[in-house]
Amino acid sequence: MTISRDPREVLKDRPSGWLIFGLVVGGLCALVSFSFDVLDGDPVQFFIALILAMAPVPLLLAVVLALDRLEPEPPSNLIFAFVWGAGVSVLVAGIINTLGLFYITRSADVPFDDARSIIATFGAPLVEETLKGLVLLGLLKFRRWELNGPTDGIIYASMVGLGFAMSENVSYYVAAQGGPYGVQGLAVTVVLRGVLSPFAHPLFTSMIGIAVAAAAHRQGPIRAVILLGGWGGAMLLHGLWNGLASYGGFGGLAVAYLVLMIVLVALIGVIVRDRKRIVALLQHYLPAYQSTGLITPADVQMLSSLPERRSARQWSKAHGGQGGLRAMKDFQLAATELGLLHERASRGVVAENAFYAEQQALLQALQQAKSGLPETPPFAGPYGMHPGRGPGYPGQGYPGGPGTYGGRPGQGPGPYGMPPAQPPGQGPGYPGQGYPGGPGTYGGRPGQGPGPYGMPPAQPPGQGPGYPGQGYPGGLGAYGGRPGQGPGPYHR
Repeated sequence: MTISRDPREVLKDRPSGWLIFGLVVGGLCALVSFSFDVLDGDPVQFFIALILAMAPVPLLLAVVLALDRLEPEPPSNLIFAFVWGAGVSVLVAGIINTLGLFYITRSADVPFDDARSIIATFGAPLVEETLKGLVLLGLLKFRRWELNGPTDGIIYASMVGLGFAMSENVSYYVAAQGGPYGVQGLAVTVVLRGVLSPFAHPLFTSMIGIAVAAAAHRQGPIRAVILLGGWGGAMLLHGLWNGLASYGGFGGLAVAYLVLMIVLVALIGVIVRDRKRIVALLQHYLPAYQSTGLITPADVQMLSSLPERRSARQWSKAHGGQGGLRAMKDFQLAATELGLLHERASRGVVAENAFYAEQQALLQALQQAKSGLPETPPFAGPYGMHPGRGPGYPGQGYPGGPGTYGGRPGQGPGPYGMPPAQPPGQGPGYPGQGYPGGPGTYGGRPGQGPGPYGMPPAQPPGQGPGYPGQGYPGGLGAYGGRPGQGPGPYHR
């Protein structure tokens, strides 16, 4: 099957025209929102507020992105989520909340301070969480494949929440400067909002993010139930925070902080568990691709550890410069996406044709990344190797086995190179598409010799279909049954 997709596209590096349009709209909304802040104070007060609101953002973004190292999300999507929160959500929420405040004070004859507390407790959570959640629903609709687990939902929710909080803080800081306490009031506001509760909005919206990520792997009416539950949880947390701060004084504020800390610890636990889940599925699915030469046992070990991933990137940069570093990043991302693709297939949320198309594009991306990795002589293994074996990662060579990124003993090193192809008829076909008596995806028919990429030929006739590299006598393919037991659901 011919693949027309650029391997880089599979790694989600190319923003679409609609994404660029959305960024422009979000930026314009942020400018309009800031113009209102200028009108509420004066230009000097606005720029002071803007600097104070933006100052902690790089650190906060670094904390959020540190959680996203195992399967990094596309930067364009993250930027869009942040700009949506900082622009569209803040502008529309500000207009609706102001209209609600005006309605309560005029129609119900409620004092201004009381009306503001009512809006903050009951109105703002509904409006703001809905607007922030819209971008997450957009991801569910148009970028569903990006939502591979709760960590992804938390990351996107945190980005939109940080953007919202930054722009909202500008308004609060401008108002504080014009209030009766002046600089002292500004200092208190900055401490309360910018220092003690910078993650409040990300935590609220993370309830929706987790729900959206869960809904991405479900079918039927249960998806709506999950989404409503996440939306309700976000509003409840937001309303509880605002209500305790508005009506509870310092005691209420202390309780609100305690609630947020409990939620934060719970979310950290969710992220840790999700990371273990991803590592487990990589260790489960990727070894099946070892027969292709694209992934070795040492690769799987490296991909299962964040420190070893970092060491691999450092090694690639030291021996191949920025090009080698980029190739290693692409290799790690493509391999991780390949494992996650299998998980989506196991849940039945990806169509068969879509699975095979993306699988082959990811394998092509892996091959392209490997071709860009640095080559070093056998005696210059960067992180230690056994004498006479190809270069390996730190301490991962083992007697009688392959070097981490070298060939087997006696076959020549070739760091990150393909191992010599097997003689015709000796190995399974390319991952995923062998069928009884037919060729592998990139392998020739039995007896015809290897196909491109140094792939071994397909299975001998009659041995049954196999999923990635597993269609061998007695082997079980993920989408194919055991030989002699009939085809699996994606049997061709």
